[in-house]
Amino acid sequence: MRDRLSKSEIRKDAVQGTVEAAASTVGQVATIVTGAVRDVASAVGGFATEVFEIRDSARKAAAEHEISPPSE
Repeated sequence: MRDRLSKSEIRKDAVQGTVEAAASTVGQVATIVTGAVRDVASAVGGFATEVFEIRDSARKAAAEHEISPPSE
């Protein structure tokens, strides 16, 4: 015996499948965006660290040669 699905049950299944696919896609995109934001923050933080180290080195070099350090 074969079960018969009503039109409303078929529509419900189609809507459910669409919502599940959309939720999965949104989750994947959110994961990608989160990773990208994390990577950008890490790169900017690394750059800032290098700038601080360069500034510190310039101050040390200026102190060793008795010249006024660069202004901030």
